[in-house]
Amino acid sequence: MASLAGKVAVITGGGRGQGRSHAVTLARHGASVAICDIDEQIASIPYDMTVGRDLEETAALVRAAGGDCLTFTADVREPAQVEDFVAATVDRFGRVDILSANAGVWGFGTVADTTDALWRDTLETNLSGVFYSIRAVAPHMTRQRSGRIVATSSMCGRRGTPNIGAYTASKWGVIGLVKSAAVELGEYGITVNAICPSYVDTDMINFDGYNRMFRPDLEEPTRETSEEVVRTQHALRVPSFPAQHVSDTLLYLVSDGASMISGTAIDVTAGMSTQWSA
Repeated sequence: MASLAGKVAVITGGGRGQGRSHAVTLARHGASVAICDIDEQIASIPYDMTVGRDLEETAALVRAAGGDCLTFTADVREPAQVEDFVAATVDRFGRVDILSANAGVWGFGTVADTTDALWRDTLETNLSGVFYSIRAVAPHMTRQRSGRIVATSSMCGRRGTPNIGAYTASKWGVIGLVKSAAVELGEYGITVNAICPSYVDTDMINFDGYNRMFRPDLEEPTRETSEEVVRTQHALRVPSFPAQHVSDTLLYLVSDGASMISGTAIDVTAGMSTQWSA
């Protein structure tokens, strides 16, 4: 079992979903955790985003798991806010050992129909936000000559996906960025990797527009009709799965056991990765 005692983890998009699961998992294994989220709705995004007390709810779960927690409201599209978040973490805990660059958004539309706003918001959050986060923690990890960076990509970073071109482009970009950062930071003992999940059961996929994208042939598609399609895409024939499966992979990548793994992307896809080349 991985021990992260004395380690400090920074997690973007920690208000709920995968970020919340990551925060609780790392805390359970001994890490102190700093989480940020935007705490407002981006107009181009079609589902309800983290608002209100989401950060506080995550913090309460982290503390219940035995970890200390710093919460911070930040929009990862804004580099100064990311820098302030990391600075606040160092002020509070004295160091940064782990980065989970997890914040992400998506919206649907063909390439021809994608609005400028959706394109910018998606790329700025999912790709620029990862870049700003890596850039912010790199000096601290370089001085320590150690660190673990894990960025959230997607199955959409592995293949072409219709109706979500902006999201797909951003997630392909994350993998390229991870590989470049791994080359540059490796001499300082810092590993940089990506995780590529398929369908994870979070609020990002639990809304009517998602169901309609999967089953445009139905007048009243439901979660159940969407999951029928998901099962056919997963080789294991499971529906969308809990975020804990992604967090378990993150835990491995930030552990001592993964010290020789860097510059790669690990699929957590219930076998969906059988559909693309190695």
